[in-house]
Amino acid sequence: MKSVLIIDDEPEMRFALKEAMSRFGFNPTTYRDPVEVLSNVNLSNFSLIITDVKMPKMDGLQFLSEIRKKGIFTPVIVITGYGNVEDAVKAMKLGAVDYILKPFSMETLKSLISRLLPGDENIIAESREMKRILEIAKEIAKTDITVLVTGESGVGKEVVARYIHKYSPRANQPFVAINCAAITETLLEAELFGHEKGAFTGATERKLGKFELANRGTILLDEISEMAYRLQAKLLRVIQEKEVDRVGGTRPIPIDVRIIATTNKDLAEEVKKGNFREDLFYRINVFPLRIPPLRERSDDIVPLAELFLKRLSDKMLKSFTITEEMKKYLINRSWPGNVRELENFIYRTAVLSHDGELRLSEDATVFQEKSFIKTGKLKTAEKDLIMDALQKTEGNRTKAAKILGISVRTLRNKIKEYGFKDS
Repeated sequence: MKSVLIIDDEPEMRFALKEAMSRFGFNPTTYRDPVEVLSNVNLSNFSLIITDVKMPKMDGLQFLSEIRKKGIFTPVIVITGYGNVEDAVKAMKLGAVDYILKPFSMETLKSLISRLLPGDENIIAESREMKRILEIAKEIAKTDITVLVTGESGVGKEVVARYIHKYSPRANQPFVAINCAAITETLLEAELFGHEKGAFTGATERKLGKFELANRGTILLDEISEMAYRLQAKLLRVIQEKEVDRVGGTRPIPIDVRIIATTNKDLAEEVKKGNFREDLFYRINVFPLRIPPLRERSDDIVPLAELFLKRLSDKMLKSFTITEEMKKYLINRSWPGNVRELENFIYRTAVLSHDGELRLSEDATVFQEKSFIKTGKLKTAEKDLIMDALQKTEGNRTKAAKILGISVRTLRNKIKEYGFKDS
């Protein structure tokens, strides 16, 4: 069980965070005084630190600065009830992984923590194929070898990447993921390598890149095949020299990062087409790991479906079961969208179920725009489904709409209806 350190001078907040961390499956320890923490606590025992900003003897930003000076790079989440841009910028400069303004929902915090401290809750390995994959993943996790995870869209490449990080010596350090396909070339460069103040229009402050944020941990370069050719050369230098050059910077920044990349394309073929640098290909294809599609591991289908139902049960406070007929249907379906398609199918079918029993007659393929949920608990479930799809696609509405089986226009209207923050 991973340990989380909570520092806040408000007893109510300490209690709430402690209860939440316990529910999330972590081992929480609370303190009210950061000075006491610096004097008496071995911070290397913690996988994550959550600290308030405004505290009597030392504020959270000073505390963050002090532990960084000591060479402690444990991920830190800063929370505050007095949010301002200056503090947020300073926190990120000091290496905080995020800055959250009170009041915030514990689900928001859970979502953030799950990205930083990946667990096994998404791993299902009932099939011989996936058991073998996880055995290999656990072995290569012990090394710092660069891994290229390949497979069709939706097979769970990121889940396996997080699994490798979890069982690596870097497990208590950050896991930072970035989708190379979801960000434009100009923004991707700044996101990966950071930028200095004034480096370009809108760069009002220095920003640490994903490589720096992942220092001593693992960085996941998701869909690396979509990275612009120009950026591939800069990435190659980062891998070779183990240092990054911020956009507009004057000196290189040393880094110590384990790299895992994913792709759903044949990179060797992309090299032949001139879309991907051959030298970079050999740098990241040190240990290739192919994740088989769901149709090749049918023993995982029903257990995965039951996992997704459990998640939905927790959200809707309602129990779900799957009929034998439905189980046979799930096993025999080809699932071209793999695990992601199965997950969305199960969610949609469950939402349409009146008594909590998933029957074949309630096939979620009828869950299109005209049958989108309207009221009550199902409306809440609809909101959760939309939010989940947007989070998975990092705000990409086209991809989110595809996952949900609706048009981009309908999704846009739903985002407006529910008051989601525009991305």
